[in-house]
Amino acid sequence: MRYIEDDLKGKTILITGGAGFIGSNLAFYFQENHPEAKVVILDSFRSGETLSNGNLKSFGHFKNLIGFRGEIISGDINDKDLLLDLEVNYDFDYIFHEAAISDTTAQEQDLMIKTNVNAYKDLLDLAVAHNANMIYASSAATYGNAESPQRVGREAPNNVYGFSKLSMDHLSREYMQECDINIVGLRYFNVYGAREYFKNTTASMVLQFGHQVLAGKNPRLFEGSDKILRDFIYIEDIIQANIKAMQPNTSGIYNVGTGKARSFQDIVDILQKELDTSLECEYIPNPFIGSYQFHTEADVATTKEALGYAPAYEMEDGIKAYVAEIKRIYETEVKK
Repeated sequence: MRYIEDDLKGKTILITGGAGFIGSNLAFYFQENHPEAKVVILDSFRSGETLSNGNLKSFGHFKNLIGFRGEIISGDINDKDLLLDLEVNYDFDYIFHEAAISDTTAQEQDLMIKTNVNAYKDLLDLAVAHNANMIYASSAATYGNAESPQRVGREAPNNVYGFSKLSMDHLSREYMQECDINIVGLRYFNVYGAREYFKNTTASMVLQFGHQVLAGKNPRLFEGSDKILRDFIYIEDIIQANIKAMQPNTSGIYNVGTGKARSFQDIVDILQKELDTSLECEYIPNPFIGSYQFHTEADVATTKEALGYAPAYEMEDGIKAYVAEIKRIYETEVKK
């Protein structure tokens, strides 16, 4: 589905983190809906390098791009020579910045600030040099344990990832005051959908519970999971928000969620209905009480006003649309 009328003919689009979850979905959106646009992907593809917590440093995976016909550049956004090459040898009209150290449990504060904040400033300078609109991934992690509904201006990050994204937002506001380009930050809530599998243990609980059920294992939830609520948003609504952010009514920082909190119990119940199973849930003590978000819900009023965004997928709709892909990934990646 095309979300803007402009066919983008002759336009050049850079997607950083384009081999990751959201970046790759954006790439295919443009390929399918705006085939006369030139799409350039920049990604630091995974090398096996890990963070101190054992998780991969990069989630970019070639399998997310099978079928993509645009240009692909393997590189690190921290590489200033690479960014200079992009400035000199390309002419971008839009930059979608999805690349980041996105692991919320990462302890490398220096790497997080360098990659998420300092490199973003370099990319903003590239956008200004090219007169390109910037659309970038902020995060609901900026809110920490702030009360629901989460609203821009009520931030309280409780990890360095959330702090880095809030720092990006502050930097963006400075550029909004000084530059003529449109800059839009999108605070993603709990996203699920196709091409997230290669995020490994940081993939959504929709995918993880789906694979537990397909394996015939009883879904394991924390005690009281019917009262642990999150704003879960299907990938197609994330794409909608990004595309509409190309032509905003005004630059700004906006929440991207459904505006409706749902429980982890809901996820399992809907998955079992779609997969035609009736496995008994196992409930385990929650070891994170005191440092765990029990309720997130995006206030999307300003997002609707500024972008014309209208979330289209209830959780039932999103999981129904996703379940065939959950099965395919289970057969091709998990069982092998």
